[in-house]
Amino acid sequence: MPRGLLGRSVLIILGPIIVLQLVALQLFYGGHLDVISRRLAGGVAGDVAMIVELLRREPPEDRVWIFREAAWRLDLSLAFEPGARLAPVERRASMPLLPLEEDLNHALMERVQRPFDTDWQSDPRSVIIRVQTPEGVLHVEAPRKRLFTATLYLFVIWLVGSALLLSAVAVVFMKNQVRAIHRLAVAAEAFGLGRDIGSIKPEGAAEVRQAALAFNRMQDRIRRFVGQRTDMLAGISHDLRTPLTRMRLTLAMLPRPAEVEEDLAALTADVEEMERMVAAYLAFARGEGTEQAAPADLVALVQEVAANARRSGAEVEVTAPERLEMKLRADAVRRCLGNLLDNARRHATRIRVTVETAARGEGTLWAQVTVDDDGPGIPAEAREAAFRPFASGAPGGTGLGLAIARDIVRAHGGEIALEESPLGGLRARFRLPV
Repeated sequence: MPRGLLGRSVLIILGPIIVLQLVALQLFYGGHLDVISRRLAGGVAGDVAMIVELLRREPPEDRVWIFREAAWRLDLSLAFEPGARLAPVERRASMPLLPLEEDLNHALMERVQRPFDTDWQSDPRSVIIRVQTPEGVLHVEAPRKRLFTATLYLFVIWLVGSALLLSAVAVVFMKNQVRAIHRLAVAAEAFGLGRDIGSIKPEGAAEVRQAALAFNRMQDRIRRFVGQRTDMLAGISHDLRTPLTRMRLTLAMLPRPAEVEEDLAALTADVEEMERMVAAYLAFARGEGTEQAAPADLVALVQEVAANARRSGAEVEVTAPERLEMKLRADAVRRCLGNLLDNARRHATRIRVTVETAARGEGTLWAQVTVDDDGPGIPAEAREAAFRPFASGAPGGTGLGLAIARDIVRAHGGEIALEESPLGGLRARFRLPV
C-alpha cells in the first residue's frame, strides 16, 4: 500500500474503477466477442463449404460462373489449382489474444470436412483458405472484415482511454487536496519549532479549510499568550531588580567599621546571588519564543561558547567539521551550550565538545553536539530528575541550567539526554534537526 495520502486516495478512487473495467473486459471476451467470433467464422466456413460442394456437383464448365457469383454475392475471391496437393505447414498464431483463428479452424472442420489450411499472415487485409479437393486445391481469399469486428478496438480504446482520463482527473484533484493538507502539516511543524510563518491560506476541502482556520486561531492565541507573559515578566523583572539595586547602593554607601565588615560582605554577596537567581528564573520563564530561527553556523557558535569557557579557566577541547550551516535561534543555542559548559566547568577539569551529523531517517540528518567531562557525573537513576526546574545538586545553584537547555532543544524540535561519558564523568548530548 502507498504510504502517502495522495497515493492511497488515488488507489481508493481508481481501484474499484479498474476492477470494474477488468470485469467488463472479461465479460466481453468471454461472452460477446466469443459469440460474434463463432458466428462470423461459421458464416465464412459455410460459404466455403457451399462452394466446395457446388464444385463437386457441377460440371467443370460451370466453374467460371461459380467463381463470379462467389465474388459478387459472397465477397470471396476464388482460384483453383488442378492436381495440386496441400503440404503440411506449421503456422504460428498471428493474433494469439483473439479467438478468431481457432474459431475459423473449428468451423471449417465441422462444415467443410476436408483437409484445409488457413493463412493469416500473407495478406494483412484478407485470410487465404486452401481446401483440398479430389481434383486439386481450392484457394479462397476472404476479407478479414467478414471475420473481425471493429467494435473490439472501440471497446478496448474506450476502456483504456476512460481509465487514463479518470486517472489523470483523480490525480489532479487529489493532488490539490493533499497539497493543502501538506501545507498545514509543514506550517504546524514550523510553528512547533518556533518559526514565525504567519497565517496560512485556507484552501482545499471544507474540512481542510476548517482545520487551517483552527490552526490560524491557535497561532494567534499562542502568540497573544506569549506576548502577554513576556510583557508581564518584563514588568516583574523591573519591579524585582529595582529594590535589589537600591539595596546594593545602600550597602555600598554604608560605613564599614571593622566589626561589621564581614557581615556587610556576606549581605552584598547574598544580594548578588538574589540578582543572579532572579535573572535565571526570568530567563527560564521567558523562554526563547521571541527569537526567530535564521541560518547560522553551528560550528562557529560552538567555538565561540568554548572560547568563553576557556576565558573562565576551563580546559575545553573542540572536535568539529569546518562548517555546519542550519536554521536555528543562535542566542538560544548559545545559552543552551553555555549552560552545559558551565555545569561541566563547575564539576570537572577537562571538557570535550564534539559536533557531528547523525542519520535521522528518510534522508534527513541530525546536528549532534556532545559535551563530555571528567567530573563525578550523575547516577543513571537521577539523570532524568536533573532536568526538572530548581533541581540543583550543587550548593548555591538555581537548578535551571539543564531545564533551560532542554526547553531550548525541544523548541528546535530536537532532543537532549544525559549519558555516561568515556572521560569518566557526564555526557550531555543534544540533537537538532538539520
